[in-house]
Amino acid sequence: MKLFVGLGNPGKKYARTRHNLGFMVLDKFINQISISEWENNFYSFLIKIKVNQYDVICIKPLTFMNLSGNAVYKVKNFYKLDNKKIFIIHDDIDLELGKIKLKVGGSDGGHNGLKSISKIIGNDFFRIRVGVGRPEKIDVSNHVLSNFLPEEVPRIEELIIKCCSGIKFLIENKNEKCTDLFSK
Repeated sequence: MKLFVGLGNPGKKYARTRHNLGFMVLDKFINQISISEWENNFYSFLIKIKVNQYDVICIKPLTFMNLSGNAVYKVKNFYKLDNKKIFIIHDDIDLELGKIKLKVGGSDGGHNGLKSISKIIGNDFFRIRVGVGRPEKIDVSNHVLSNFLPEEVPRIEELIIKCCSGIKFLIENKNEKCTDLFSK
């Protein structure tokens, strides 16, 4: 069983912000492969599905970004998951818009969602880092809580589709194929 966690903030106010890329990716992924409905459980919207023969759980924490670790811990503990079976999908200002990287462990890079998760379960989980770029003229917090610009939307839609393809590789234990896909 693998757990995919899309980071974001609940509510319409945040729905299309850079910080909600994790939510957007999982929404698209679930729409592509399942007719299941999100249920409210473990401080999250949660879906448990089977992809081919693999058991998969997807969650979107409802705790707000800074407390994401609480939701991840609840699911990890209930399903007795090892951190190597956990994949966190999050926005990353240190990657330019449109870039994606797969990484295991490391620092939180100032990302409050990662900071919360690492504090509670450790930091040896997988990260799907989705680039939103570093702002030049506004502070980071305003940048990640802002909506994408209209000219950025087509690129973001392509990025989300690529993330979904990468998730399918990760589910099937094809991590190298995922890394190759993300490097293109």
